[in-house]
Amino acid sequence: MAFREYKIGARMFGLALGGSMCITLLLPAFDFASVSSTDVALDKAFTAGHETAFNLEDPFLLGWNKPLKITLKADPKTGQPMAAKEVYVYQTGTTFPAGILHPRILGKGVEELSVQQGKIGEAQKGAGAVFALAKGSFQGAEISYVENLTATKGWTPAVVMSVAKDEDVSHAGAGKTMFVREGCWWCHTLLPEQTQDWQVFGAPPMLGDFNGESPTAFGSDRKAPDLLHVGSRNSSREWMMLHFFNPRLVQPHSIMPRFDYLWGDKDASGQKIDFDKWRAEYIQYRDGARVTPPEVPAYSKNSEIRYLIDYMMSLK
Repeated sequence: MAFREYKIGARMFGLALGGSMCITLLLPAFDFASVSSTDVALDKAFTAGHETAFNLEDPFLLGWNKPLKITLKADPKTGQPMAAKEVYVYQTGTTFPAGILHPRILGKGVEELSVQQGKIGEAQKGAGAVFALAKGSFQGAEISYVENLTATKGWTPAVVMSVAKDEDVSHAGAGKTMFVREGCWWCHTLLPEQTQDWQVFGAPPMLGDFNGESPTAFGSDRKAPDLLHVGSRNSSREWMMLHFFNPRLVQPHSIMPRFDYLWGDKDASGQKIDFDKWRAEYIQYRDGARVTPPEVPAYSKNSEIRYLIDYMMSLK
């Protein structure tokens, strides 16, 4: 009978903790599974790729194993101009998103059309694949589904990349890795609330907007503006570049840290960036000894800041 009360209390605590975790983590999974993926969910999942967090394929969160989102303006096979079309390029060895690995999570209708008409079951990681969103009819309603263009049109990743220009390529998938790694979601949310947020940050997301996304990057606390629709509110890459290099350039009282190290060692022209010189000149500007701030170096096309800005631009 010794310590009987402690044993009962420990068991009750374990039961309460287990129950709360079940309510928090398990039950929402049934809600996600009960709805079909929206266009927003499909775009996010195929832009970000398989897993945006620590994993064996990207242990240091450097943006490895991520797809490219490309705006095609020419037919990959003929090279002839065509209406702009967004495609998701998974090059050889890039892990497919959950919607391809587990089609059931796409939801009723989306799964059936993606498998039957979109031929997503024919996609092979070893060969890579090109995906796009298509429109189809299911039980009398028009819905979006995933089309494996490699199977339906013969558009391989190599062929698509051969006609894609750098300005039409988005590294938003790798950019989400930067967003998670740098702790952006400690201060920014990606989840406007159903309050006055509508007037400031845009409409809150729907349940079906999160199918296949891992992690959701909702955010843990809002110390700064919500970013779910930031790409619609501010589409200026130049402003983003200034803001990330030194937030005080655009918002003098900002508490956001600098992310200038995401530029790497060299700028867009291949010249070494002298960060000490830049910061010394900025201090002169801040103190009134200089009329204009120093010029922010343009980032190289394969820099981490380019990835992060691509991700910001994708949030619409």
